[in-house]
Amino acid sequence: MFSQAVTVALAVLFVVLTLKPEWLPRGNADGVLPAPTLVQMVPSAAMPAASAGSFAYAAHRAAPAVVSVTATKLTGPNPHLDDPRFRYFFGDGVPSQQQIGLGSGVIVAPEGYLLTNHHVVQDATEIEVQLADGRQTRARVVGSDAETDIAVLKIDLDRLPVITLGDVRALQVGDPVLAIGNPFNVGQTVTAGIVSALDRRQADSSPYQNFIQTDAAINPGNSGGALVDADGRLVGINTAIYSRTGGSLGIGFAVPVDTAREVMEALVRGGRVHRGWIGVAPRDLSADLAESLDLPVKSGVLITGVQQDSPAARGGIHPGDVVLQIGAKPVRNTEDLFAAVAALPPQSKARVSLQRGAKQLDVEVQVGERPPSRTN
Repeated sequence: MFSQAVTVALAVLFVVLTLKPEWLPRGNADGVLPAPTLVQMVPSAAMPAASAGSFAYAAHRAAPAVVSVTATKLTGPNPHLDDPRFRYFFGDGVPSQQQIGLGSGVIVAPEGYLLTNHHVVQDATEIEVQLADGRQTRARVVGSDAETDIAVLKIDLDRLPVITLGDVRALQVGDPVLAIGNPFNVGQTVTAGIVSALDRRQADSSPYQNFIQTDAAINPGNSGGALVDADGRLVGINTAIYSRTGGSLGIGFAVPVDTAREVMEALVRGGRVHRGWIGVAPRDLSADLAESLDLPVKSGVLITGVQQDSPAARGGIHPGDVVLQIGAKPVRNTEDLFAAVAALPPQSKARVSLQRGAKQLDVEVQVGERPPSRTN
């Protein structure tokens, strides 16, 4: 009975396919089944597997949310205004010169919020954003933070592709990553590499910067673009390169996405980032230095100076003290100190654990707000 039923069903299907194929269910008007939005796609058994070693899935998942950013800036009066012949032809009312800066950005929220670099949009009078799908629109600056080189833009468009945020804590040296942006204004470009180092700092960088280092090619115009993992999730905002030629030499830096997210939330909430400040000059305490000072501790941060009338001075911190802990956070080096103090809300009170000679003690400090010019 079963065999006869299957035979009859196949015969009927053959007749319908041959004589009345329109009776069968079809896709849309073009005969193609509608595809899900790229940024919502997830791996599944139904998705064709990419060839071995291919990052096509990651690129297609992340690329729609990466945009090109064009910033127009005024660079001051035309230097030719001192030339009488120039003034004769153009007059004295010639406007300031305009400089066009190119960079990239990443759409991180369906409401139209974008992450990019502070240096891409700094002092910009007009910002134009072009999406990967060809749409163009003006953008406004929600806020910008020079300390981390992160800026947040806002655009007003519908149906925006949004990138998925990754977990930097899971990132390891050797993991594959892609850099996506608009280098040299040639159009959206994807380059591949690995994570070369984590928690990398540059000598002239802000104490609040710790970069992901990668050998994925990052060039001028990539600034503000996306560094994504092998699943197309955002792990960093490309921000700088080490180069003697202006092009990629295999050493690029990205702001970790968790730092960028914290800065974005602060900028969207209040237009600026508020950081704690206590007014000390710190130095890492090495084992040799601790031995020379006859200290019973081998790690911490040595205070080499205290600013007059600062929160630290009013709280009783002295030069020569070693900071061991701020609140509940252990302090092993200057980076820990900067991070712990910056996270303290201004005007709050914080307990600071110190080693003063052979004695350990706690002091209470009323935290101030760090002005942009301060370094600690």
